Amino acid sequence: MMSAKHWKLLTMALALAGVASFVLWTELQPKGLGEGFASGNGRIEATEVDVATKLAGRIAEIHVDEGDFIQPGQVLARMDTGTLDAQLNQANAQVRQAETAILTAKARVAQRESELSTAEAVVQQRQAESNAAEKRYKRTAILVQDNAISHQQFDDDLASRQSANAGQAAAKAQVLSAQAAINAARSEVIEAQANLEAAKAAVQRLQADIDDSLLKSSRLARVQYRVAEQGEVLAAGGKVLNLVDLSDVYMTFFLPTRHAGRVALGGEARLILDAAPQYVIPANITYVASIAQFTPKTVETESEREKLMFRVKARIDPVLLKKHLEQIKTGLPGTAYVKLDDKALWPAQLQPALP
Repeated sequence: MMSAKHWKLLTMALALAGVASFVLWTELQPKGLGEGFASGNGRIEATEVDVATKLAGRIAEIHVDEGDFIQPGQVLARMDTGTLDAQLNQANAQVRQAETAILTAKARVAQRESELSTAEAVVQQRQAESNAAEKRYKRTAILVQDNAISHQQFDDDLASRQSANAGQAAAKAQVLSAQAAINAARSEVIEAQANLEAAKAAVQRLQADIDDSLLKSSRLARVQYRVAEQGEVLAAGGKVLNLVDLSDVYMTFFLPTRHAGRVALGGEARLILDAAPQYVIPANITYVASIAQFTPKTVETESEREKLMFRVKARIDPVLLKKHLEQIKTGLPGTAYVKLDDKALWPAQLQPALP
């Protein structure tokens, strides 16, 4: 039988062998991902969009609830438009009124132009009468000198001449008056047309306000919060809903200076979430901050410079997001891995693996 001393030596030998085996196993394990890669902790984030009212008013209806997925162009809520509808009816009536005014003004222009034509014809008539009276007067003036006609005839012809000239002058004045009336009528047409344009602009503005009272989604998104409820009165710009844009999902993480300087925009990245470590999500670098996020009081030494951290964003492909809308959860923590060297190959454990 072995003595207690021998048992003690054997136990110590086995313990030393175990420690040596553990050290050897530890040394043989891969040390990180190598110089061609870097990693940082972060959270899944997405662009948030507030759906707000353009004008002050009362919420008539809200068609979605928190957590609902919505499509581009989908109606999310409707504001009460009773006042706007009444104003629109009034503006439409003003449009019809302006159109009638234009027709009336154009008819007046046509009437004045007809009066001008009549006045010009009268001028020609008075011109002919004036010419005839002038000739008759000249003949009478010669004959009266030879006592061939009476002085009464001469006086009558003189009076006819003067009357014809006066009639001609009056006809010409009527022509000028008719031309002035035409200009005035044309001004009325221009004014009526301007009123019509103003009325139509008011209709377009009111119609735009009514259209904007239907609050629609401009993107594929999910309702995160209902900020207001049906029946509430909001000021202009009042928030109704808060949306998460499901086409712009990314992870924000931080890298030290020595790594951030080597990250290229558009470079490859891999995301692993703490809640689902079995999945590896491919992404691309879309942003690297140009200013350090954490700046110590002094950066004179190399060790202090390593404390400078730069914010980086890795965006998930929107096409990939559409295939997994139900799995998108913002706020989830995880780890982002970034390729710093284009020639480096992703290790097997970071190859894309999706549900």
